Formats: sequence, structure tokens, C-alpha cells
Amino acid sequence: MNPPRLRRLLRRRSRSAVRVEPSRFTARDNVSEALAGVLQRPARSALTALGTVLGVGTFVAVLGLTATTSSQIDGRFNLLTATEVTVEDIARNKDPFAGPGFPADADLRVGRLGGVRHAGVFYTVRLDATAGRVRSAPVGGRGGGGDNTEVVAASPGALQAAVPTLAQGRLYDEYHSRTRQRVAVLGSSVAARLGITTLDTRPAVFIGSEPFAVIGIIEDVQRKSDLLLSVAVPRTTAEEIWGPPEGDGTTMLIATDIGAARQVARLAPTALRPDHPEYLKSVPPPDPRTLRSGVTSDLEQLFLILAGICLVIGAVGIANTTLVAVLERTGEIGLRRALGARGRHITTQFLAESGVLGALGGLVGTSLGTLTVVGVAVVRDWTPVVHPGTVAVAPLLGLLTGVLAGLYPAWRAARIEPAEALRR
Repeated sequence: MNPPRLRRLLRRRSRSAVRVEPSRFTARDNVSEALAGVLQRPARSALTALGTVLGVGTFVAVLGLTATTSSQIDGRFNLLTATEVTVEDIARNKDPFAGPGFPADADLRVGRLGGVRHAGVFYTVRLDATAGRVRSAPVGGRGGGGDNTEVVAASPGALQAAVPTLAQGRLYDEYHSRTRQRVAVLGSSVAARLGITTLDTRPAVFIGSEPFAVIGIIEDVQRKSDLLLSVAVPRTTAEEIWGPPEGDGTTMLIATDIGAARQVARLAPTALRPDHPEYLKSVPPPDPRTLRSGVTSDLEQLFLILAGICLVIGAVGIANTTLVAVLERTGEIGLRRALGARGRHITTQFLAESGVLGALGGLVGTSLGTLTVVGVAVVRDWTPVVHPGTVAVAPLLGLLTGVLAGLYPAWRAARIEPAEALRR
């Protein structure tokens, strides 16, 4: 036989004779070992996973509450903002010699448009600083008053478009406006400052030297909240006493049906001034998506940062506990290595333990976060909104946190030499 061929044959036989079956560590073995390590010290494992529970729970609660409040904002937008149109008088900007932009029958003209519920013109009356003071007693009397109280000249439709809630009395109507009655409706803050607590005594207020009978007190409004700090009088009465408004500042408030606001905003200038529609600037309701993002973005960012901090704290806790477990189980690691376990087996074992802690924390945190959203929604009488993707991703976030936290301890465990570990 050829000597080189003989040597190759002997070498092949010797390799086959000394071949050793490689060590195997299946995924099932890995999971069982990880669960055994976690359950060996349940109290410490629970405290270790607490940071992940808080982080994932905060994450789910923030996204759920943000989605829930966004739906409430959308509902409020549909009920109020989406049905509100304002028209501003800019006639003096277009033509310095132009008269008032709104005609005398502005309320009637806009009221003929389809989808309009209430419409009216209002402006702030410019009064003399001393002679125009609002009092609840004649000039020189001792009744309460206020130098900063605004007097708003508003047509009846403007008050109705503000959607007021009356504490007492009533609003003035078209009869009061047409006959230029000297009546007034007070905001609740103004009434308290003037000392008017009841209408049974038929109280009156004096604007300068002009008396006005108080026929109503507004407790709250859904639009134009400055009415609560003002004295509202009929527009026709104000123009008869103090003259027409000077310059810009006159505005029309229009309340519409849902879905009609943008069409009304487009048609209102032409309906009011077909000769000069450019004298009026119509302001339609804003985009609901812009409103929602503007209200919720800051709150969402703030609480997501808080959730991130909680996750970092949880990751540090898991890393610390896993590292302590590595130091405590050095002898076990050395024995496993001596029996044939490789470095990658030790690495996957400790990564599995830290991942189990993170996953358990993620599951508990997801449950707590969801319960928080539901609890807040029940207390506030809202509809809870939790996206299914959030519930699906949150436990995976806890698992990822645990795996990342266990990288360094697992790497350190894999570098332990068997002989040195057994000597310890």
C-alpha cells in the first residue's frame, strides 16, 4: 500500500475514534433553567421586575389616556368648535372712508343661510374712563362697581350663539333690541362684584349716568367666556346712547349645525355685504387634527419621558440582580463548563433569565396600565380607548428591556474559567 495513502487512512480512523458528541442545550432546557432561576428567589425576582412593571405600565397608561382624551377632544370639537364661525369687520383696513362693515339687519341676513342656528353681532363699547364706570347705584352713590368692567353691545343672536347657562332671569330678545330697551344681562362675576345676588328686587346698573334694568345673570357660557366678566346690552340701545362703533372690533358670532360651518363661513361675507364682501373676514373652524395634536402632544411627550425613565430604572435593577446571581452561582457555572457547557450556553441561560424577568414585568405592567385607563375613563364617564397594538407591543418592550439589561452579566458569566470557578 502506498505510504501516504496509508497515513491518510490511519489519520481518518483516529479522528473518528476520538470524536466527542458536542454539548447540546435546547431552547426548552434554556427556558426551564431560566424559570427555575427566577422562581428560586421569588421575592427578589418580584422586586427586580418592579421597575419594568412601572415603566411598561406607565407606557400603556400614557398611550391609552392620550387616545381616550383625544377622542373626548374630538367629541368636544364636533359639538362646539366645529359649529362656530366668526366674521370680523375689516372695512376700515380695505377703505379708510368706508362705513361699518355689518349692515343693520346682519343677524337676519345670516340667519337665512342653511345650517345657521344663531347669529349675532357684538363689540366692546368704548366708554370714558370716569363717566363710563359701571355701578349698581346712581352716580355718587355707594353701590359697588368696577372701573375695568367691560360693556358689550351684543344682538340677541350673539348671546344665544354663546350657549349661555342662566343663573337667574332671562336673555333679552328681538323685542328689546327692536324697541331699544335699556336692559342688561350680567356675567356672574360682574353681578357678584356689584352686589347683585337676586333679581326679585328688580335691580339696575348704571353705566355712567345711564340706568339699565338687570333682567338676567349668566352663570356659564360655552363660547365667548369674556361675557362672564362683562355687562351685555342690546346693540341697538348702545348705538342710540353712545353712537356706532368706531373703527374695527365688531364681530359676528355664528352657531351652525354640525358639518355646515365651513359652507356658512364661505357664504357669510357675500350674504352680509353682496356689494363689498371683502369688507368682512370670515374665520371657519380649525382642523380637528391640528387641535387634537396641539392639545395632546406636550402631555404625551412628558409622560413618555417618564415611562422611559421607569424602564431605565427597571433595566438597571435587572442588570444588578443578574450580576449578583452570576457572582453567587460561580461554582455552578464552573461545574456546567466542566461537564461540557460552552460559553454561548452560559450566555443564553442568563439572557433567558433576565428576559423572563422583563417579560413578566411587561405583562403585569400592561395589565396595570390597561386597568388604569379603564378606571380613569369610568370615573370621568369617558369611553376608554386602548389601541390593540399598544397591548401587543408593551410586553415585548419589557422583554427587550430584560434582554438588554442581561447582556453584560451574561457576557461576564461566559468568561468565567471552569478551573478557577471550581477552586472558589
